[in-house]
Amino acid sequence: MTQATLILALLLAAGLFAVGLFGVLARRAILFQLLSLEVMLSGPALAFVAAGTWHGDAGGQGMFVFVLVLAAAEVALGLSLYLRLRRCVDVLDSDSVSGLRH
Repeated sequence: MTQATLILALLLAAGLFAVGLFGVLARRAILFQLLSLEVMLSGPALAFVAAGTWHGDAGGQGMFVFVLVLAAAEVALGLSLYLRLRRCVDVLDSDSVSGLRH
């Protein structure tokens, strides 16, 4: 892997993270925010793999697996909360969730 390839991969990772961050901040629907969080997590995962390849270390791939496990846990928890809110109060908007406090 050349230095130009590493820089390109890191720029792509930063772009994925920025697009995901924009999606989280711009969209109010909970489901779209969960999708944007997944895009955000793919950025650091790509950066870990690229840095691991650059240094010739398998630690980048290990961190990639850790990010995948973290993403799976986030999806499981987020979807369960989404389904529970949808079933009980029919809430789709994340702004209206703060009004549910008693």
